[in-house]
Amino acid sequence: MNIFLSETQQRVVAHDEGALLVIAGPGSGKTRVLTERVRALLQKPRERFKVLALTFSNKAAAEMAERLNGLGEQKFRADVNTVHGFCLDLLADRGRSLGITAQPQIFENYQDRRQVLQQVISEDPWLRTQLLSAGDLKSQNLRVDEWLKVISSIKSHPITASKNIDEFAAYLIQSYDAGLRASGGYDFDDLLVLSYKLLSENPSISDLYRRIYKYICIDEAQDLNEAQYAVITALCGADYKNVMMVGDPKQCIYGFNTSSPKYMEIFANDFQATRITLNENFRSSALIVRAAQSLLPEYEVEGTLPVQGAVRTASPQTEADEANVVVEELLRLTRDGHPDIEGDVELGNCVVLARNRYCLTEVEKALANKGVKFSRRLSAAHEFESDLVKQFLLGLRLVVNPVDRFHLSDLCNYWEVSMPDSLPLTGPTDVAKSLLTLSRSSRSPEHTVVAQALEIVLGGNGSLRFGPALDSLLRHADSMEEELRSFVYHDAEILMSEWDQFLRKKVGNGSPASFLSNMALGTTQPFDRDSLSLMTVHASKGLEFDVVFLIGLAEGVFPDYRALNRPSALQEEDRNAFVAVTRSKRLLYGTYPKVRKMPWGDLRASEPSRYFKKISQVG
Repeated sequence: MNIFLSETQQRVVAHDEGALLVIAGPGSGKTRVLTERVRALLQKPRERFKVLALTFSNKAAAEMAERLNGLGEQKFRADVNTVHGFCLDLLADRGRSLGITAQPQIFENYQDRRQVLQQVISEDPWLRTQLLSAGDLKSQNLRVDEWLKVISSIKSHPITASKNIDEFAAYLIQSYDAGLRASGGYDFDDLLVLSYKLLSENPSISDLYRRIYKYICIDEAQDLNEAQYAVITALCGADYKNVMMVGDPKQCIYGFNTSSPKYMEIFANDFQATRITLNENFRSSALIVRAAQSLLPEYEVEGTLPVQGAVRTASPQTEADEANVVVEELLRLTRDGHPDIEGDVELGNCVVLARNRYCLTEVEKALANKGVKFSRRLSAAHEFESDLVKQFLLGLRLVVNPVDRFHLSDLCNYWEVSMPDSLPLTGPTDVAKSLLTLSRSSRSPEHTVVAQALEIVLGGNGSLRFGPALDSLLRHADSMEEELRSFVYHDAEILMSEWDQFLRKKVGNGSPASFLSNMALGTTQPFDRDSLSLMTVHASKGLEFDVVFLIGLAEGVFPDYRALNRPSALQEEDRNAFVAVTRSKRLLYGTYPKVRKMPWGDLRASEPSRYFKKISQVG
């Protein structure tokens, strides 16, 4: 396969031994360069070894793996994963010394983690006293939220936090972790902090992985936080230097998760890395580049595509009008095309972006009215809407983790039955039978249908039967009202597609426990190439589209009102806008409604945001 590479890109691909830091701007071909470097490494006539390629988005990992397909059998020597996915596999395979004897079950929802902490507080007199001292119920709830932030912050800083943690914070995190473990649970932060602990305290394990992986390549390095960097340094030890990091400080938009581009510089110093800068843009049209430069003037580009493209703005009266403007222009483009886009304009190459998910509500309604196929891609894990499917997933959690008292409580609340003292620990089938008995004490036949579906999914002589189990839920849904039935059908379709993706990617060990863990990480989500994407800006990171509709560009919405008086937060909003604009390859549309409806029902006049004004001058 002959792939054109610029002279600078070739330097990256040809780099052999030693650390390498690549500063790669938007559209500079960083994924192609990273992939070609992995390909070149695997084709060298050396001893057998593997390459570990880590990124921060499932889409980027899937794209990299797809590009390596041309290597034939050699592709199996490249392990492509997200950082969290790698840590999940590491703990599942090697975590016995930390007491991890099965696939870690992730408590991914904020409310689940909050429930764990509240239960811990209720059972601990000292913590309960500290909470009650906050004052009224509202103040107590705020304190619980603050304590969760403290816990996450400590886990996100496994190196520096250990030097500064006070007695109360240490007790709080110890109690919270004990509550999680009592229900067999782990949170996302645990995947990182426990992997760091495992690798740093077990030299034999880190040495084993260094012998397996002769080279490590890390994409989107500007999104590293301390915990992630700690995992990498523990994996590498003192002498291992064959690490390449690729990233762009201008695209760091996860500061709320303690990510920082400073770890790229720390890496350069710690590993004495060679530095190469990629500042050509092979993706975006000339006007898209100018729009990006209007937002961040320090964005320098050596070469761009010889395509003009387009940047257009509009300010309809209401949010509904804004949505209609977007949908009508989308339909016009898919019908008539555009001279700067080769071939047809396809829905799968278009996206509607917003700073916050609530801005997308009217667009969803307008698309549904016109019968336009769209997919929401707002978070790592799909948010199911059907109570029937939610109950099925709760039951599946209990089948793989019968000590999970929190999700058992949730399921019993759905079924309006008394919570049993315990579930059987003798195997998944016995758990399913126990849940079936429990469901029959409920007053609704729906709950027995859920429990029977759990028995069906396990009844395949060792293989899971997701299809027949979901079919049983759909047969029950046929008796429901139309709206409720549509929720079940949609969620069942999503769940089945995620199961199929899980089997195709061969992640984990094919067990329901592995499936649930990978669902939590978002690694099972298929990417529908035939539908319009609706995304928040944060979810769009690392993706590219022919056409981008950037909506809700009102001051206080984008940039977010919470950032207006905080310089560091406002700088991150600037980077958010830069990322949003540079997702476009050819056409960019920016809109804002002159009047917005507030959550409490009042109408409020909007002002065009600073970003709207800047890109308006380009178009």
